[in-house]
Amino acid sequence: MLFVCYGNICRSPSAEAVFNGYIDKKKRKDEFFVDSAGIIDYHEGEPADPRMQIHAKKRGYNLTSVSRPVKPEDFDMFDFIVAMDVENMYDLKRIAAQNNKNGNKIFLMTEFSKKYRYNGVPDPYYGDENGFELVLDLLEDAVEGFYEFLEKEKNR
Repeated sequence: MLFVCYGNICRSPSAEAVFNGYIDKKKRKDEFFVDSAGIIDYHEGEPADPRMQIHAKKRGYNLTSVSRPVKPEDFDMFDFIVAMDVENMYDLKRIAAQNNKNGNKIFLMTEFSKKYRYNGVPDPYYGDENGFELVLDLLEDAVEGFYEFLEKEKNR
């Protein structure tokens, strides 16, 4: 799985960490390759936003990845590419089309939400601490639904 947001410093590294935490609890971590990336390369090589790291750590998540941009070869390497918001999803589809890659692998994170009804995970970068908490709430919910989706897909 590849989780994608705009700059790969808040939402997508958090989705990566939440998903890794979830599959670790399920004792299935060795069955998945999980990464995150951004639409832009502005933050390439940087760790996750310190504010996001603080909020994630409070919930037991360690954001260890460094930012990198989406690459055309990601569409070959990953079975599922999960966008954090609708704009990211459109950008991913554009990148796929420009590089003759399969855009059918692209999903919106909140498609898998079970209890929250958001059309994407909002970017907390310019907001206050409540935005970072909301991101984690939405991701924890959607990761559970995403895992259930993967289980159904596996059994097809």
